[in-house]
Amino acid sequence: MQVGQTLEREMRLVSEAITMVAGGGSPRVTVAGLRFGEALLTTARGLATAAGVRLVPLWMPDDAGADIAIERIADD
Repeated sequence: MQVGQTLEREMRLVSEAITMVAGGGSPRVTVAGLRFGEALLTTARGLATAAGVRLVPLWMPDDAGADIAIERIADD
């Protein structure tokens, strides 16, 4: 799979996770095994903020990239 297609697919996965958490389908979703997670962080963080959820990068050891968790923001 080409880089552009992989980035698009991974962004779609993260976007769908944001939609799921924002819609109340799950309190937290982790999108793991991303090849380009670090490259998606800025765009994904903007989408998460707009949807009212939090994006948490899960950094891999040795700076090998990041998985992305999306979680509900607690109503304290």
